[in-house]
Amino acid sequence: GSPQRVNGKVRGRIFVGNNPVPIVFDNTDLHSYVVMNQGRAYTAISTIPETLGYSLLPLASIGGIIGWMFAVEQQGYKNGFSVTGGEFTRQTEVTFLGNNEKLVIKQKFSGIDEHGHLTISTEMEGRIPEIPPGASVQIEPYTELYHTSSSVITSSSTREYTVIEPERDGVASTYMGAYQWRQTISFDECLHDDSHHAAAATQQLSVDSVFVLYNRDEQILRYAMSNSIGPISDGSADINQNPCYTSTHNCDTNAVCRPGTGDHFFCECSIGFHGDGNICYDIDECSEQPAVCGSNAVCNNQPGTYRCECVEGFRFAADERTCVAVDYAVNHCQMGTHNCDIPQRAQCVYTGGSAYICTCLPGFAGDGRACEDVDECQQGHCHPDAFCYNTPGSFSCQCKAGYRGDGFRCVLAEVEKTKCQREQEVALGIGASFFPRETRVGHFVPQCDEHGNYLPTQCHSASGYCWCVDRDGNEIDGTRSGPGIRPPCLSTAAPPVVIGPSVRPDTIPLPPGTHLLFAQSGKIEHIPLEGNNMKKNGAKALLHIPDKVVIGVAYDCTDKMVYWTDISGPSISRASLHGGEPTTIIKTDLGSPEGIAVDHLGRNIFWTDSQLDRIEVARLDGRQRRILFDTGLVNPRAIVVDPVRGNLYWTDWNREAPKIETSYMDGTNRRILVKDDLGLPNGLTFDPYSSMLCWVDAGTKRLECMNPNQLGRRKIIEGIQYPFSVTSYGKNLYYTDWRRDAVVAVDRTISKENDNFQPYKHSRLYGITTAFAQCPGGHNYCTVNNGGCTHLCLATPGGRSCRCPDNTVGVDCIERN
Repeated sequence: GSPQRVNGKVRGRIFVGNNPVPIVFDNTDLHSYVVMNQGRAYTAISTIPETLGYSLLPLASIGGIIGWMFAVEQQGYKNGFSVTGGEFTRQTEVTFLGNNEKLVIKQKFSGIDEHGHLTISTEMEGRIPEIPPGASVQIEPYTELYHTSSSVITSSSTREYTVIEPERDGVASTYMGAYQWRQTISFDECLHDDSHHAAAATQQLSVDSVFVLYNRDEQILRYAMSNSIGPISDGSADINQNPCYTSTHNCDTNAVCRPGTGDHFFCECSIGFHGDGNICYDIDECSEQPAVCGSNAVCNNQPGTYRCECVEGFRFAADERTCVAVDYAVNHCQMGTHNCDIPQRAQCVYTGGSAYICTCLPGFAGDGRACEDVDECQQGHCHPDAFCYNTPGSFSCQCKAGYRGDGFRCVLAEVEKTKCQREQEVALGIGASFFPRETRVGHFVPQCDEHGNYLPTQCHSASGYCWCVDRDGNEIDGTRSGPGIRPPCLSTAAPPVVIGPSVRPDTIPLPPGTHLLFAQSGKIEHIPLEGNNMKKNGAKALLHIPDKVVIGVAYDCTDKMVYWTDISGPSISRASLHGGEPTTIIKTDLGSPEGIAVDHLGRNIFWTDSQLDRIEVARLDGRQRRILFDTGLVNPRAIVVDPVRGNLYWTDWNREAPKIETSYMDGTNRRILVKDDLGLPNGLTFDPYSSMLCWVDAGTKRLECMNPNQLGRRKIIEGIQYPFSVTSYGKNLYYTDWRRDAVVAVDRTISKENDNFQPYKHSRLYGITTAFAQCPGGHNYCTVNNGGCTHLCLATPGGRSCRCPDNTVGVDCIERN
């Protein structure tokens, strides 16, 4: 199926070697990424001190439990997730052979959180052998038998590993180590499991491509391994040559590769998807089975599955499936705790007890919980000689050019003559003279085209002189020519569009104008803007990036380049909107890059990394990286810049203390801007024209704005569903919504939603940004000649700082303010 993530915390109290003092660590982050089709699990544990990190290298099975959870299943066999459902506890005892050191590991998997990620907690206590700093550890492929009985799984094995010590005098010594591994996994059998094929009593887990590494600079411990589960093998058949295990299959990312004999295999769409396995589509269970959740419940479709939620006034009974009325009466309409659509589209009507109904307002249609605007223009209310303009909940009519009236009744109107036509009539009618520059013999009669505009070349019929004029008929200096000579005057109409050479098919060039760019399902799409209105019929894919999870999107208005972050790689990439092949500019030393911002004046990019908990800056090509912040961050997400004033803003949706912070773009003067009444501040945008900082909050369900230089904030709109990212243009704010799978437009001047766009493919929308037709005005001290800096030029209010990138050994770099 699709790639999965596992997140959690690690704590421990471990003695290393003969050291009488234990190493204690608490609240350390564990992140794991699993490639389902390959059964390959990548696990990283952060902030592990060097005195402990190297000695933990042999214990790859700390992360190996995740590999067992998502091991590739041979037919008739089940991995850990299929057996336990992702909720279980593991008790492990590790005994090192030789000095008899022992380590106890306790791990608890608590199921899937609201983001669709598995959660894990890990505790370790005991003593382990010491491995010298700088050493490396090699672990050969191994197998392990898992014995399953009622609600309990056990396994035991002896593991060997090779330690390669750092070189001394050009010689690196090695030695072998081994330990006994005994584990017990306890879980609750699923009462509602209707599967007729229980897991085999004994299954063999095969683990290969084991990779262990400790990075002393980052203090990160990494484990990686490929896993498959099947019958007990005698070693006669090499199943690892099957494409399912060599990652050479062509199955969809939402499919499972099923190995056959030899090199044969077939692709099967995961549960919740349909297709031939090579291409899989999400099944909308809510549409196909309207009654799947029962009465008094709402069905929410999700990729590969669905979720039932009781409506307000009801709760789940003990069976966790039936919605029953709460014991007390609550007027949810009055309390504002209903789930009707926003007040601009729907009305909540209290019906007694804790019940209520939702009804759409006039001009909208739907069930009251989701109301869509009715397009009255399709009903022919306006006069045939009028234009109809649909608006949220209403419409307006306007007579066409050449007609007058209120739009419901239009009659022919006398066409007003242009300036050229009026002057022409005066010259011909009463013989008045018109002289562009000086008095001359005879009468001058302006020449007009078929639309009443001045011809670009005007000539005096009597004198024979000709000259060029602008669109208002004024003579252009230096263009007057003698009799018989017509100057090469250019038309006042727009010049023809120059068609350039053909481009590569990777990126579809954008037409002129301002556009919205947003990320969805391995691609970046665009919506043209006409004024502040979305031209939804012109929306289409700009760039296909298969097998990627694009989160943040930013735009460089100078070079017309789009930048994006990808958490599956992870990587940061860019592509030209003129067409061309995408380029990856950063692919090392990244955890989970999410928000990204472009300083088009200083030619830098800034991004947040929610796994490494830091904010970095680099040049637009990815060189000269520098960490601005790596402390005081928990879940940094959105980031924006104000390059003219030299300010940086970002959000941190730390559930315990969410906040919006700011600093100068060089990282100085860091401070908290907003910390009260926040929930999950996901998206952030800075409008360079109004200097307003706006954000969407998936916790408070609000869209708010403020001027960073003034006190106070303004609630633009409340009751939104699950916003992720936001951008601004003109009077509108545009945000992506995970629940609605849509781009929603809000008029911030009247605090009202005025439009929405839902792509053809219903799936989560992530980052959104505005691709301006022209760069906003302004400059800073880094605009010209990189501010005189040798490397990074970072703007500050009224100045700039020259900063060196990290790891500048052997590079001539000068830092100065």
